[in-house]
Amino acid sequence: MKLNSLLKFIFTLKILPLTLGYGQTLQTVPFVDLERYSGKWYEIASFEQQFQKGCTFTTAEYTLNKNGFVIVENRCTREGAKKEKSYIKGKAFVEKNSGNAKLKVQFFWPFKGKYWIIDLADDYSYAVVSHPNKKYLWILSRTPKIDDIILNGILERLKNNGFDIALLKYTKQI
Repeated sequence: MKLNSLLKFIFTLKILPLTLGYGQTLQTVPFVDLERYSGKWYEIASFEQQFQKGCTFTTAEYTLNKNGFVIVENRCTREGAKKEKSYIKGKAFVEKNSGNAKLKVQFFWPFKGKYWIIDLADDYSYAVVSHPNKKYLWILSRTPKIDDIILNGILERLKNNGFDIALLKYTKQI
């Protein structure tokens, strides 16, 4: 009897995280054409990070480099009396055998962060980027505003992948 209860308990511990989304493996898109991905993106929403505190009008610009990496330029305006402009430049390196969907971004040597493209429009009009631990999330668009129907589809897919979309902070763009 005790063994049966123990087995049920262990089974519950193994299954419960899967039902909550925590045990799900984060999948990237199968392939990213980095030339099409290059250019300017507007942040629509994100899991707010300390380094982005108070940012509005947030953009990211990606440029392919002839040396095999991507130049990353992030900009925002910090809310407050001064409305300070914030800018940071870094590099992104593609992980081998990832279809260009997994990158490592470096703003400060020697630290690199994982940048996984987990959702991407066929026409490259929007992208969703995360870290495999799901603590970082950005919804990006080629335009400062995204169609509500498209956004709702993205949010539904994120929920189905175990993201707590209630944590999203929507970025002021206009």
